[in-house]
Amino acid sequence: MTGDRVPAGVLWDLDGTLVDSAEEHWQAWRETLEAEDLTVTREQFRATFGQRNDAILTAWLGAALGPDDLRRIGDAKEARYRALVSQGALAPLPGAAEWVRQLADQGWRQAVASSAPRANIQVVVAALALGGYFAALVGAEDVAHGKPAPDVFLTAAGLLSVPAARAVVVEDAAAGIEAARRARMRCIGVGAAGFAPADLVVASLDALPPDAFERLLSDR
Repeated sequence: MTGDRVPAGVLWDLDGTLVDSAEEHWQAWRETLEAEDLTVTREQFRATFGQRNDAILTAWLGAALGPDDLRRIGDAKEARYRALVSQGALAPLPGAAEWVRQLADQGWRQAVASSAPRANIQVVVAALALGGYFAALVGAEDVAHGKPAPDVFLTAAGLLSVPAARAVVVEDAAAGIEAARRARMRCIGVGAAGFAPADLVVASLDALPPDAFERLLSDR
């Protein structure tokens, strides 16, 4: 890869890909909504995991609350989430840190491209001690449309000066894999079966072949 003239990049989703903080998200949502006399089931949480807060709260509450309330509740949830993360001991998912470091050594440009607020991304990346490997962090407030729209990946690739044809997305959610497809980028689906649109599917990142990223781009 390092000999290629056109740079290549890897765009990492955050939750469920680099780190498993689903329980922290679930606890933060539950506590925040309880303070509003609202409830959400774990099934509802799972169905919307990986989406932006405006989409999540609209799916859960419909037209029950206005935009200002949705923003206030979403902000409160994220503040609670960051507090939980800072109190805990997050660890990268199997293979994640090793791949980030290996790709950096090989000259790949890397970014985090997530539906989470940028402040969340900064807190988690710092907790994982991986901040020095990412040239860009792209969050919910940086794009007009969340996943499955391709905006977050196109924005991240632009910040890396990497063309879409030379970008590989790493995702764990169907909405993110669809976003990668719409961006016309190659995609690795991690952690679950049934990711038909993904170009490569693995149970975890430590199961990836050593040349996985190179092969995805060499096929183009």
